[in-house]
Amino acid sequence: MPRKKVTDVSGNGGVKRKRASGKKKDREFSSDDEFEDYEQESIKKAGKQTTKSGLQPVTVSGDAKENIKLEVPKVKGQLLIFGATNWDLIGRKEVPKQQAAYRNLGQNLWGPHRYGCLNDVQVSSVVSGSCAAHSLLITTEGKLWSWGRNEKGQLGHGDTKRLDAPKLVEALGEEVIVAAACGRNHTLALTENGAVYSFGENKLGQLGQGNQTDAVLSPSTILYNGQPLVKVACGAEFSMVVDCKGNVYSFGCPEYGQLGHNSDGKFIARAQRIEFDCELIPRRVAIFIEKTKDGQVLPVPNVVARDVVCGANHTLVLDSQKRVFSWGFGGYGRLGHTEQKDEMVPRLVKLFDFPGRGATQIYCGYQCSFAVSEMGGLFFWGVTNTSRESTMYPKAVQDLCGWKIRSLACGKSSIIIAADESTISWGPSPTFGELVCVSYTVRSIIHAHSDGIQPIYHAYVLQRLLVVDPEFLCSLGHWC
Repeated sequence: MPRKKVTDVSGNGGVKRKRASGKKKDREFSSDDEFEDYEQESIKKAGKQTTKSGLQPVTVSGDAKENIKLEVPKVKGQLLIFGATNWDLIGRKEVPKQQAAYRNLGQNLWGPHRYGCLNDVQVSSVVSGSCAAHSLLITTEGKLWSWGRNEKGQLGHGDTKRLDAPKLVEALGEEVIVAAACGRNHTLALTENGAVYSFGENKLGQLGQGNQTDAVLSPSTILYNGQPLVKVACGAEFSMVVDCKGNVYSFGCPEYGQLGHNSDGKFIARAQRIEFDCELIPRRVAIFIEKTKDGQVLPVPNVVARDVVCGANHTLVLDSQKRVFSWGFGGYGRLGHTEQKDEMVPRLVKLFDFPGRGATQIYCGYQCSFAVSEMGGLFFWGVTNTSRESTMYPKAVQDLCGWKIRSLACGKSSIIIAADESTISWGPSPTFGELVCVSYTVRSIIHAHSDGIQPIYHAYVLQRLLVVDPEFLCSLGHWC
């Protein structure tokens, strides 16, 4: 059956939208209110939807909720770190005056090192973000540790003191954490029961707690009472979550349309200053589209999200049919649509919409995107921070043909992957030690992404974190 026609529901254009339904005359949506009415109709099955005025959280009745219990990734290892370690200088040209005492602290680690405080800790996964300067680790028992920059309380310890070594987040000591995500200055943590805690900066509502505050220093649950959540992801100042039914929710800053609600949220405040109408609690991404060669915009039905990842200002979703959707800031081709245009709603990446050519894994760097196809090839689009040579649509990384890609991490300018029994890294020079390659004999450096196991992530472009099989650490003693 042909898909219904919709026009102008994405990009930087106006709010006019059309759709055709059977033999009825095409209908125009001439205002955001009309579009929101249509959006509300399409999401009733997911529960009660939030509105701007009422700030009502997504809710379903208790007997309609799924009863789930998520598991911590079944990986046991120890943490290795290499790259830059001066947290207050990472991502900055100079240390701010208020952090002047830290100006000369930290060094570049040109080989893998271990933290002494983690000698007896079995690590399941390591988490950070392409624009974050703080890191997290999850133990095999589901305990969350954090360290790094902490001006906004993104470490969850109830203060704003920077930490140079991992420390247990005691406020979540009674919870079993199975996954987490880092934004620029905020953090999400997912529990085994599908609840999400958030902490850190909240000026743009990126914590999903129904308000806008400078900082939340201790973990608090997001304002959501829908189906249990199973995935979390963070951009620079926005967040994404996915529930067990495959629905995607977003909150935070909508500046480039990265929330997927057909708006960049801009409005003129006093003194002609541009501000943003942020989403303060999770709001469902209701519409997914594709664009044909002749410019038609068609809604894509039956999208059940299986994974979500975020760059600084763009988002990717992988669905149950191995299709990839992207939206948000379109500069340098990071969305994979052959044009540098912002997308306000999720748009299908055509390359992966063919039999046998779907995607099985997705990843985001700061300004780029990656996908692993079901045939095993690694595809890249976008740009690294220093080269400025854009790849406008997904292209295979030819040097990795034949490798089985197990996981990938990417920052502003450097990339590291686990493939077969090896780790492989590349990026522009100069670097700070983050591209060191551990011996190919060290297996299980990055654990597999399949069967619900989460990949690890790097701390920032200037730092790399790996989980290593402890059987092989005896050969790494001189790095400790």
